Amino acid sequence: MEWVSPLTSTEQELLMFFYSRPKAIFRFSLSLTALLCAGLTAAQPGLAQEQTTGDDWVAATMCAADSRSVDLEQALSFTYTQADGNNPRHLDATQAGLTTADLSKLALAWAVAFPETSGLRAAPVIIGSTIFYSATDSGRVLALDINTGCAKWVYDADTRLRSSMAYAVIDGLGTLVFSDQGGMVHAINAENGELIWVASGQASNNQAMITGTPVIFDDKIIVPLSGSGVITGGNPRFECCENHGAVTALDVRTGEKLWEYHTMPAAEYTGVVSSTGVKQRGPSGAPIWTTPTVDAERGQVYVTTGENTSHPTTNTSDAIIALNLETGEANWVFQALANDMWNFGCSAGGPNCIILEDTNAVDFDFGGPAILVEAGDRELLIAGQKSGDLWALDPVTGALVWNQRVGEGTALGGNHWGIATDSERAFMTINDPGGMGRNSRPGIYTYFVGTGEPSWHYEVQPDCGGERSERLRRCESLYGFSATPLSVDGAVITGGLDGRLFIFNSDSGELLFQYDTATEFETVNGVEGYGGSIDSHSIAAGSGMVFVGSGYGQFSQVPGNVLLAFKPVE
Repeated sequence: MEWVSPLTSTEQELLMFFYSRPKAIFRFSLSLTALLCAGLTAAQPGLAQEQTTGDDWVAATMCAADSRSVDLEQALSFTYTQADGNNPRHLDATQAGLTTADLSKLALAWAVAFPETSGLRAAPVIIGSTIFYSATDSGRVLALDINTGCAKWVYDADTRLRSSMAYAVIDGLGTLVFSDQGGMVHAINAENGELIWVASGQASNNQAMITGTPVIFDDKIIVPLSGSGVITGGNPRFECCENHGAVTALDVRTGEKLWEYHTMPAAEYTGVVSSTGVKQRGPSGAPIWTTPTVDAERGQVYVTTGENTSHPTTNTSDAIIALNLETGEANWVFQALANDMWNFGCSAGGPNCIILEDTNAVDFDFGGPAILVEAGDRELLIAGQKSGDLWALDPVTGALVWNQRVGEGTALGGNHWGIATDSERAFMTINDPGGMGRNSRPGIYTYFVGTGEPSWHYEVQPDCGGERSERLRRCESLYGFSATPLSVDGAVITGGLDGRLFIFNSDSGELLFQYDTATEFETVNGVEGYGGSIDSHSIAAGSGMVFVGSGYGQFSQVPGNVLLAFKPVE
């Protein structure tokens, strides 16, 4: 069995910053270890350090006792995955309660902060006057009043959480589903926050995190598993590597496992020995960091994968895979890049990074889900990759229809967390951190989905004037668009690693709105709050408002701890 890190998922992600910092790994290894063992988080200079202990902050966040009812009869406004199983990241004006004109005149309505938190990563569920939000570092899910930010109920998972949330009505009961850092799946009552069941989402004989959102469809919950060995491969004494990506299907009512799919066979000793005499294992890797997409018409589930972490490499790494919805068997595999074998040891030339003649070792995962789109008289399946590629496939066969690429890609994007589409255009954000010796082109790039022809683009530039350079870590290089964008009516919302929120006109690319979230905020619950990098799945909208989780301290980015709510003003 592979060694399981005692670090939390957040701390594991912090380690992954060193992907692009080879010399820093050994230089800072002792101090980093001491820092993590002390349970500390990387703090941005000027970030208010909250001293609240225990559950004091929870009590301060609660609504008045007579204002805690949750009305699930109100309209479902936002979920990460739509009811049909697709992930377009698009809301029309009716769904969002927002028009394009509204999005040009937003103002901050309220802010809630969470103590002992360096980053916010999860997308919420929004139903009428309630936003269900996962404050992942705190291990809590909160049902917040959309107008005031106070909490109607709080669920404590007693461990750090990981994924965004899914929602469905099961046998008349509104149910929220999400995962924790140990690979457990929780189902709770959306009306009162009470636990319905908790069950393991793990596949057999494998260890994995659940990073993507579990998807509820009919009688199943489809769970993506991001097992890889990518971090443990950096340990020169570790017999690299063992774990791999997988998918499980759970019974929506009980959590019982119905089927499982593995991206490769179980690892075995290969006969290869590293330069330090450590035996090697494989295959491993092809983790599924992303949210599955369900195609009910074809009876398929689409998942996207990451790189292999040891040899032999497989045809399932850096790939888009179609699975049979009822059995989990693979129908087809499209591999975007073969022989991408990368683990943490590759950042420093470690002995577990064994480079063969055909090895790429570039770490070009798919970080976001594949999306089904209507393109004239046909459907396409499109997905963005950390290489900077945008791929469009035939969902029946997996054959390539068109491809576009921006820049050269990096281990942190390229397209890091996924794309959005309004069925006319695909919106691809590009991170490309500066100073990495590559053809960096951070910004947002749009393409007509039917043909792949380019539409407009916006190449973002750093904003380090005045005091921004003092309060923003690596301001000159840390400004790309990494978070998953969101399309609303005729606009697209995105955010930068420097904390700036941007809203563009979807047709013309005109900048409609900009707001700097990397600053201090007065919060409705009294917890000292500070914004930072906007990353992962932290942008949402619904019930006439826009929500942004500001702060993402992993990868040496800018930490923060605030959920910000914006509302249009006249």
